[in-house]
Amino acid sequence: MRKHILIAEDEQVLRESLAELLADEGFEVTQAANGSEAYQAALESPYDLVLSDIRMPEMDGLDLLDRLRKAAPETPVVMLTAYGTVDSAVKAMQSGAADYLLKPVQFEDLLAKVKRSLEWGEMSRRCRQVTDQLAADCSFHNLIGESQNMTKLYDMVRTLSGVMSNVLIVGESGTGKELFARAIHYNGITRDKPFVPVNCGAIPESLIESELFGHRRGSFTGAIKDKVGYFEAANNGTIFLDEISTLPVGVQSTLLRVLEERVVIPVGDTQARPVNVRVIAASNRDLATMVTEGEFREDLLFRLDVVQLQLPPLSQRKEDIPLLAHHFLEKYMREMNRNVLGVTNGAMRALLQHNWRGNVRELENVIERAVIFAENRAIGVEDLPFDTGELSDDVSEDLKDALRQFERQHIMSSLKRHNNDKAETAKYLGIGVSSLYRKLEELNIPKNAGQNGESHAENGVSAEAEA
Repeated sequence: MRKHILIAEDEQVLRESLAELLADEGFEVTQAANGSEAYQAALESPYDLVLSDIRMPEMDGLDLLDRLRKAAPETPVVMLTAYGTVDSAVKAMQSGAADYLLKPVQFEDLLAKVKRSLEWGEMSRRCRQVTDQLAADCSFHNLIGESQNMTKLYDMVRTLSGVMSNVLIVGESGTGKELFARAIHYNGITRDKPFVPVNCGAIPESLIESELFGHRRGSFTGAIKDKVGYFEAANNGTIFLDEISTLPVGVQSTLLRVLEERVVIPVGDTQARPVNVRVIAASNRDLATMVTEGEFREDLLFRLDVVQLQLPPLSQRKEDIPLLAHHFLEKYMREMNRNVLGVTNGAMRALLQHNWRGNVRELENVIERAVIFAENRAIGVEDLPFDTGELSDDVSEDLKDALRQFERQHIMSSLKRHNNDKAETAKYLGIGVSSLYRKLEELNIPKNAGQNGESHAENGVSAEAEA
């Protein structure tokens, strides 16, 4: 299908020349003599790209850009400007324009920027298509845990989701660093903007600058076309730089310049491109130690570490293991369409006593494996892939009481999370409302236990949870 381009330009000769050039390249073109005509055309029909002059009668290009950002946010806008109004073009890019062209327009420059902006637009549309699902997957409800150190992190995530400040997330492998990064992005002001995850350790050193900042065609062997880098792809949103400690020192210098000047220069290009990106970096290594050893730039660390989230290992929040196990059990039963009747007491005790060197990721893998083999029965000790010692599935009264206390604690904190809304609480717990009322009676839970202002921390475990 041919791409449809809208040209907004009050100079008739230039407008018709641009339309002819683009039509010869296989594009479908619509012309508008001013911003008002272009805006009305954009409301009546979708366009793959808008090419707009900055200075026009009735409605100028900046006003048109602002309206298109609201009416058609995935449509890239390329601004046309004379040399004397470059500052306006830069302002337009800071407001969301994909690129700008200087008059007199050069044919090759026109085609290169149109194609690059169309690529950006397609990426933005794909991002929009999955945003709602990702936002649901990355809600606070999927940050599982009610221990005190976790609820403090939830408060920080809630605050950070409302600003564009850089964040550094540190913690052992498997503690959920990307999940926290996604929660920051999808629960606040960047919810409908791009989230671009990058595993820095997985990119060959020779390609990392090209991947992060883009390149121009012919800039190196194999560069057969212009490429949009991850930073431009994340414009106005969030880029998640995982394993930031693996960045070569030379690339660290380039990244520092990007953070300080808020521009990127693709490999093989000389033109700076403004970017407005929140950087969330993650590391399982001590970056301060790396600075001391000369492996990481101190000034870059200062730029990245505006706010730091320290994720605790699972061994420091074992009270969350039953919650996590239940969450993963429900997840993989749905995905595999299998019926598993919970977790036996012996298996739960084994999960609580295990070392978990792989943290939450290891626990998830253990539950996924157990779901495969435990069809139509509960997960037992024999389904766990690690040494459980003398533990068995015999039920002890002490363990029964401990599990009953956990169930009571979990229901009470869930009620508080949903401000005592029984229907929402039942939905969150995956049970019917009648079953919830039955549990309230069985476990002797007051019917107003979840109202705001009530405190229900028991046995040293905080019952607070994310809102």
